Amino acid sequence: MSERAAPFYCPYCGDEDLRPSEEGAGSPLPERSRGLGGASWECRACSRAFRLKFLGLLAPGAAGSTPSPSPSPSAVPSASDGGTP
Repeated sequence: MSERAAPFYCPYCGDEDLRPSEEGAGSPLPERSRGLGGASWECRACSRAFRLKFLGLLAPGAAGSTPSPSPSPSAVPSASDGGTP
């Protein structure tokens, strides 16, 4: 397996001064001991800590194929309110 990818910038402030966090090491929490917590990072610029977690791959063709909700009948213009019948 390839080496884990590192974030390029802080998702909160956008700064690039990120360091791996040591906070998760040795934690008694079960999700960290099983590796489900994700990679922890610290931003030195805004003093925030965050965790990254890979969720999975999308099915082929699934990106952007979410159906948009159909408009409610009251939102569709009709001939009585000036819309085209």
